[in-house]
Amino acid sequence: MEESKYQRLSDEIYAQIGGIDNVESLIHCMTRLRIKIRDMSKVNIAALKKIDGVLGVVEADTLEVVLGPGVNTKVAKIMNDEAGVKEGESFPTNSYQANKSEVERKAAEVHAAHKASLKKTWWRAALQHISAIFVPLIPAFVGAGLISGVAGILRNMLTVKMLPASWNLGVTVLSMIASALFAYLNIYVGINTAKEFGATPGLGGIIGGIVYLPGIVAPVTIPNIFDGKPLAAGQGGIIGVLLGVWLLSYVEKFFHKHIADSVDIIFTPFLTILIMGLFTVFLIMPLAGWFSNSLVGAINWVLKVGGPVAGFILGLFFLPMVMLGLHQILTPIHLEMIQKMGFTPLLPILAMAGAGQVGAAIALWVRCRKNKQLVNMIKGALPVGILGVGEPLIYGVTLPLGRPFITACIGGGIGGAVVAAFGQVGAIAIGPSGIALIPLIANNMWWAYVIGLLSAYAGGFIATYFWGVPKEAMLPDGQESPVVAERRTAEEKATNLDMKASNTAQVSQPVTQDIEAPVSGQIEGLEKVNDQVFSQKMLGEGFAIVPSNGSIVAPIDGKIVSVMSTKHALTMTSAKGNLEILIHLGIDTVELKGEPFDITVKEGQEVKGGQSLGTMDIDQIKKAGKDPVVIMTVTNKETVKDMKLLQSGEVKASAPVLEVTSK
Repeated sequence: MEESKYQRLSDEIYAQIGGIDNVESLIHCMTRLRIKIRDMSKVNIAALKKIDGVLGVVEADTLEVVLGPGVNTKVAKIMNDEAGVKEGESFPTNSYQANKSEVERKAAEVHAAHKASLKKTWWRAALQHISAIFVPLIPAFVGAGLISGVAGILRNMLTVKMLPASWNLGVTVLSMIASALFAYLNIYVGINTAKEFGATPGLGGIIGGIVYLPGIVAPVTIPNIFDGKPLAAGQGGIIGVLLGVWLLSYVEKFFHKHIADSVDIIFTPFLTILIMGLFTVFLIMPLAGWFSNSLVGAINWVLKVGGPVAGFILGLFFLPMVMLGLHQILTPIHLEMIQKMGFTPLLPILAMAGAGQVGAAIALWVRCRKNKQLVNMIKGALPVGILGVGEPLIYGVTLPLGRPFITACIGGGIGGAVVAAFGQVGAIAIGPSGIALIPLIANNMWWAYVIGLLSAYAGGFIATYFWGVPKEAMLPDGQESPVVAERRTAEEKATNLDMKASNTAQVSQPVTQDIEAPVSGQIEGLEKVNDQVFSQKMLGEGFAIVPSNGSIVAPIDGKIVSVMSTKHALTMTSAKGNLEILIHLGIDTVELKGEPFDITVKEGQEVKGGQSLGTMDIDQIKKAGKDPVVIMTVTNKETVKDMKLLQSGEVKASAPVLEVTSK
């Protein structure tokens, strides 16, 4: 029965997110699936939330489906297995119903403008990179951290002679197992960082290993070029590795581009390691070491001077940070503090935010007993919340109700103030919180952490009981207020809006206009394109040009609607006749992640026919084994009355090549 439960969840989630072919990749963390979606317009958020077993849904850079601990692991495995990929790998576009899925993928590119709100800012992209680097390591942090905590407890029991001396060997082995992660953490981070930025994982691991200064044994030293003092093994830590491997990715790509294929495998890794190894030792390690020391010192100073006030603010605002995705930046900071001090004093304080949710949920349970649906949700989410997994409570209980989320945050602030008042209550590893963090508390300060938990429970309960329970939540099932019913109906309608209608205007009379060549080269009909979506004109009529140079221009007066993040395609609307036009640069060039393209226009920008849109590197596209053909189609073919190709053979950019008459 359990097996069918996980299979059912997998099937129902796929059904509401547009199927396997709408998934780019899928990973899981402690409580949720993190799914990269190809086209969010195909995702039915309202129906996804109603699936039995889904505790909450978060729309961020990746779609987050909260299932709870344990369940998410099993469902993620089933979903990845059905796609035939390992966790984190890109999903194929032809896993099921190949032709149909390819049509949908191309159509998603055409209508990408309808999802302009998903466009990334630089800081959100940086946070997403950090998340992708560290999320796969969280199970390792949890497992190794708990083993280290158990070893610490046993060691204390040996010290006070509660255990016989024969246990020494077992404790030593446990400590060794835990150290397999923490002693070489820089290498793991280097490998993951290289994967994230498109570099060779092994080269990233070497940068992580260089930070340990292997082979440098006293009296031999390497001087810090800024102050002359010897570099210390590990100086710069996680921050240095992140910076070093990020730069390495650019260096490696540069050599791949400029070194001949026949010797690329020899000289690219050699030159990349040599340059970045020297750069890491003589520049990154000293600078990152200074920065990390300053950062750790500043945090300790704030906690020491601010005391309970600082703890209250941190505990109060941590969950809003989680909602904005800003908490990802704390992961390397936690790890840096653990490397410097042996523990992170931030984690126990921030863990109070989840404890505040527990207190708020108990208050809701007491006050809202008639709301059986809410009570059942609380019953399912509360046990894991006590264990430190707060997402089911956040996304399934407090956040949808509004006020309880705020009062829960107040409870987290109270717990944070209590923990901070005891001084540096630190955790020796990251991953769990709640009572699961107790074995990881350093320096036998677990009792202070427990008092903080109880304070957060009490604070969240009291604040919610008296000020945080919405009247609608206390109504029995089926007796929701008209306002609540209206809001839910509006959400349902908004989720299923057909955004395309907003871009389709009625043309009062036929309009004939010429579309110009977006690039110089050999023009040909779409039927000759080596892609059945275009050759069968599934996305509309148009033409293709085998480019003779990489300069791309606007084919008509109009407005840029969307530019794909991978820069290989853009859409625009014409100033007259309301034509929707797709310009697609190459076949399958989405896989090149934007490297051969330099698009200089932005979404919403007005352009004139013949105006430069950017450039494409034809040689780089061919070197990657892709076809650089430029395709232009009119995608809203239902508005077209007639279309006639005006030229054949060689054409120049900006020359009229297609006559279109709108209905």
